[in-house]
Amino acid sequence: MLKEGQVFYADWECPEGFCNEAWKAIYQYVFTLAHGGATKELFYYGDWIRKPGVAICSCNDGLRPVIFKIETEQ
Repeated sequence: MLKEGQVFYADWECPEGFCNEAWKAIYQYVFTLAHGGATKELFYYGDWIRKPGVAICSCNDGLRPVIFKIETEQ
């Protein structure tokens, strides 16, 4: 079970202890940010996420939704 405030570091592989289903929902954003995409410009939903290197994603579990803030390490 994930807990609020947990931090995971990832590149292309699901981090240990991370929910596999949640990983399936967010991995494409993690991969993009980990490989330099969107570090100087917005790469999606530029109308509400205005900080380069940040993505806000959610797990697709409708009964226990979890929101993830994905960001590059500064």
